[in-house]
Amino acid sequence: MAKTSNIFARVEPEVKEQAELILEQLGIPMSSAIGLFLRQIVLQRGIPFEFKLPQSKPLSVSMLTEEQFNAEVEKGLADVTAGRVVSAESVADRMRQDYGI
Repeated sequence: MAKTSNIFARVEPEVKEQAELILEQLGIPMSSAIGLFLRQIVLQRGIPFEFKLPQSKPLSVSMLTEEQFNAEVEKGLADVTAGRVVSAESVADRMRQDYGI
């Protein structure tokens, strides 16, 4: 087993808790995340990367209550009524353009 060294750092409790929640969702222990970060600093010779969850997750119908589902449908209907729509063809065109599909 490789030798390890201890690092002691003071961080705001809220920041630590928030980071732990995100790292838990990513399946990465805090010590591993710190090790990854330090290795990348060495390899990149600077602050190297972003490693984050998306800003929002897509909704899953199975996770919604009936009231939440109805509220989402109402939002969609309001978008259609207000003309905030995108055609399937424009989405397909964008996919072909961006991903060569």
